[in-house]
Amino acid sequence: MRAKLVPPVLILAATLAAGPALAQARKEAKEAKPAANDVRYFTAISGIMDDLADTVLKETRTGGKVTGAVLDVCYPAAPGSERKDRFVATLTVEGNKLTGATESLGARKPVTIALTRKATSGGVAFDGKVTIGGSVSVISSPDNADISEKEYNTSLEADEELIAAPSDYTTASPEAVAVRVKPENVADFVNRQRGQSLEVSLGSLLPTCAELRKDAQVVRMNVDPERAADFVARLKGEPGVLAAGWTAGKLDMDRTVRFDAAEWREGGRINKDKLAAAISAALAKALGASAIGVRWNEDSGELKLTFKRPNADLPALNLTQTVEFSALVAADKPGGSDKLLLWLNYPTLTTSDEASGNRLKIADASSDNNAEDAGPADDGNALTAAARALKAQRWDADNNTWK
Repeated sequence: MRAKLVPPVLILAATLAAGPALAQARKEAKEAKPAANDVRYFTAISGIMDDLADTVLKETRTGGKVTGAVLDVCYPAAPGSERKDRFVATLTVEGNKLTGATESLGARKPVTIALTRKATSGGVAFDGKVTIGGSVSVISSPDNADISEKEYNTSLEADEELIAAPSDYTTASPEAVAVRVKPENVADFVNRQRGQSLEVSLGSLLPTCAELRKDAQVVRMNVDPERAADFVARLKGEPGVLAAGWTAGKLDMDRTVRFDAAEWREGGRINKDKLAAAISAALAKALGASAIGVRWNEDSGELKLTFKRPNADLPALNLTQTVEFSALVAADKPGGSDKLLLWLNYPTLTTSDEASGNRLKIADASSDNNAEDAGPADDGNALTAAARALKAQRWDADNNTWK
């Protein structure tokens, strides 16, 4: 039987019609095919060092099969210590077994790893042992989910606490400056700051696990906001400094007001005595108290305002309540501007017996069992009073602007 010939024009039409569908099918097949080397991370494997360790397992997969693995474990160098030790071990992959040996980077303790990997309905289970020196951790960690390399790197960057050049102080605090240095250079950097007018954050002197993995540590300091811009500029030129800028600190926008600077400046600088007297008078009136002192911290620029008044809750006992505020005054952006900020913290309240004759000894309220649940002390509308006295604006959190 003789076959029928299909006209060329029909063949061409059919090919053109199938073209988009064929291209889409090829695209989907390409996307579904695993990358040649797909890198995935497990960041919540439990069981190492009594679950005190920060553990990251990096897997390299080829065609969906694990072909390489690196175990990175960061843990307290000693029980109860904030100082970290760490090891990074390249593992041998043999089927579902992951094994390796190394030594810790700090104490140089020998480390051995013997893990079994098994896919589960909830992710991947890891079982086995990790030995660090004489300490053996038995691992039984079920249903671990993995993340991509991009997600892992983003999680590391989430700990960043340094803004090199904030446009204003709504995202950083004017007294809080920071530098980024390599962990091995921290001691040299800090030693160079001895004798200077600044405060160093003790907690920032020990690197976190994330900082050890990035090989970059953020050291935080407090300086007077009027000196902060020049100080940051100088820090950028110091040996070993990778970056310098501002970070989070005392400033809380809900407790901050903004006002015109002209009335409170003299010779280009803030007239701190004049400003402190005005703030103190406004707060004393709002509190129904007597102002007994103002004190500026020359290192951090922080202002302490202290007041006394009768304890209104126990009038028959004639007790005295001391009210103390911490405050901070700064230009509203680095380098100065025609606006100033005032941050006023919630007050601390203490009661004492200052009557003549025999006196009661009052236990500190912070020792009470329910003190931690009490929340911040009532400020008696002190911030509102200060804003009124300074003709200041308040922060509109809903619209992220001053009002």
